[in-house]
Amino acid sequence: MDPRTEIREFLSSRRARIAPEQAGLPAYGGNRRVKGLRREEVALLAGVSVDYYVRMERGSLAGASDGVLDALASALQLDEAERDHLFHLAHQSRAPRSPRRRRPAVAVRSTLRQVLDAISDAPAWIGNGHYDVLAMNQLARALYSPVLADSRRPANTARFVYLKPEAARDFFVDYDQVAGAVAAKLRMEAGRNPHDEELIALVGELSTCSELFRQRWASQDVRLHRSGRKRMHHPVVGQLDLDVESLELPAEPGLHLNIYTAPAGTPTADNLALLASWAATQQTLATELDAHSG
Repeated sequence: MDPRTEIREFLSSRRARIAPEQAGLPAYGGNRRVKGLRREEVALLAGVSVDYYVRMERGSLAGASDGVLDALASALQLDEAERDHLFHLAHQSRAPRSPRRRRPAVAVRSTLRQVLDAISDAPAWIGNGHYDVLAMNQLARALYSPVLADSRRPANTARFVYLKPEAARDFFVDYDQVAGAVAAKLRMEAGRNPHDEELIALVGELSTCSELFRQRWASQDVRLHRSGRKRMHHPVVGQLDLDVESLELPAEPGLHLNIYTAPAGTPTADNLALLASWAATQQTLATELDAHSG
């Protein structure tokens, strides 16, 4: 994942999606040779010279100040995730070229495992930016039993979505939306850590094995880890419409605590209670942490 290539493809893709009228510019004639804005139009909107913008779109953000990046983000109508991604790419462009590096193995602290186990009425799990499942409570293991059916550890929801598409379509009601979000969040992570060897390997594996992933990756879309709604069809208890809170763990950079809940008295809350009863009768499916801790 070369930063210059990432910059070039990201900026050109964002420029291509904006029609002149969306940017408040006149569209002279109806026979434009480029999709979206021209480079000179982006330069005008950002308040920089055409030559300067051309250099940026060719992958050179090293000399761009935060003010210029903000102006460029406004010109391209970037959302919060896209703006953050632009700044990450600029930071990587300024940094000395680094060799690929492996992340140290993440060991989830015992106190965090206690937190997970204390959450008894809601599925809760800890993951990283690669979509690795690092630790789960009992109800999360029951909820994600289709994901954990693959013996590879750590379990990885990105692999499940793209490499087990039939099972994933049965599990995630809004499969297409989930697939897009997974690719977008992985690209966001790649902007932060372009030399992460494990992330490079994961993206390479998904690109090699999944045409859908190649399409979603090529879109250059990015997303932040945020709260939302997930609809799942569990093979034992049926449909679950869950509210998801994804919480960053400040003491463990790069890790997120994901908690799934439902309002009391709803069919999903009743089905979660059924899932908890079923989970109590099942043999535990180990996550990576548990497989090495006992």
